[in-house]
Amino acid sequence: MRRTPRPPSHGQLVVLLGALSTFGPLSMDMYLPGLPAMARDLSAPAWAAQLTITTSMLGLAGGQLVAGPISDTLGRRRPLLIGLAAYMAASVLCALAPNVWILLLLRLAQGCAGAAGIVIARAVVRDLHEGVEAARFFAMLMLVGGLAPILAPIAGGQLLHVTDWRGIFVVLGAIGAALLLAAWRLLAETLPEGNRHGGGLVATVHVFGSLARDRPFMGYVLSAGLTFAAMATYISGSPFVLQDIHGVSPQLFSLLFAINAGGIMLASQISRRLVVRYGPRRLLDAAVAQGAIGGVGVLVSVVAGLGLGGLLPSLFVMVSSIGMVLPNAAALALADHPRTAGSASALLGLAQFAIGALAAPLAGVGGSHTALPMAIVMAVLPAAGLACLFGLAGRNAPMVEAPPRTRPVP
Repeated sequence: MRRTPRPPSHGQLVVLLGALSTFGPLSMDMYLPGLPAMARDLSAPAWAAQLTITTSMLGLAGGQLVAGPISDTLGRRRPLLIGLAAYMAASVLCALAPNVWILLLLRLAQGCAGAAGIVIARAVVRDLHEGVEAARFFAMLMLVGGLAPILAPIAGGQLLHVTDWRGIFVVLGAIGAALLLAAWRLLAETLPEGNRHGGGLVATVHVFGSLARDRPFMGYVLSAGLTFAAMATYISGSPFVLQDIHGVSPQLFSLLFAINAGGIMLASQISRRLVVRYGPRRLLDAAVAQGAIGGVGVLVSVVAGLGLGGLLPSLFVMVSSIGMVLPNAAALALADHPRTAGSASALLGLAQFAIGALAAPLAGVGGSHTALPMAIVMAVLPAAGLACLFGLAGRNAPMVEAPPRTRPVP
């Protein structure tokens, strides 16, 4: 018998959607402290170990491209539940991987499954909110979701005291099971049948083509994607740069990683408070510029040999900018596409994780004993994002200042 979930409270909805948005940091960050040990255990070189992050991001990107349009056609609830069940299974299989090549395939599958939670959570927000209110809600999700990059590496570092990297994947499977149960119990359908669209593959391609030709939309998508990719490069390269080059322990690395993630949360809440006054576009401009400044600071610190005293503050500036970039870019990108919010959300997520997947391995091209490749990538990508924002969306584009509209959850 089909169960109709009871309507969640506002707080429950924020927590649930925020948790569903964490599959990226959960999948990539929790096992970061064990990444060097995993490479040794599987007799894998540093670049192959870092590819486990790349394949996860490719899965997170490609999965959104599938789950987003499907949710526009079938509704949000069913694709989400299927994706969560698949994530749970893939995580357990990752724990059983006999070598790094099988692990790479399983990480791709795990990312594809987790993508459903990310893309559908954004689409649900657009179903229920628009304009400034959507930007505020996305910032609230980052307050919840920001706990994942803080707690995940800390939890991973502590888990390494009692288990190995395989045990971390078992824990990820348990998290997937918990979110599956929560979504099944709490999340009702937010996309009425009358607002769905069919047409199959041809209609989906047409929708994607229309979105790709929308210059402001692509400006928001690429500025967010390129800035996020700089953070993905940091995620991939920082375990080796901080632990192997600067001698940081796995536990201290987890703490430093958590501090940077705390910067994301802080920035998201500053955004939530300021967006009513300044609008999402002005905040997005400032945040992407902050990311570019932080990236240049990382490069200068590495080239000038400033050590941790120069590197850590620059990393904080760059990484924390994500907390203001993502909620405002999402609100602006989805504002004009209510009927195709799943597909628009998919392209937004595709840009973030696909560009990130391409950028992350570059951090290790010089081996595990130089930080220069990571620094160059982190300096170039946010600067390119700023150029895309102004070049495609313009300097005086609309700021999405429509009065807030909230539709109750069915």
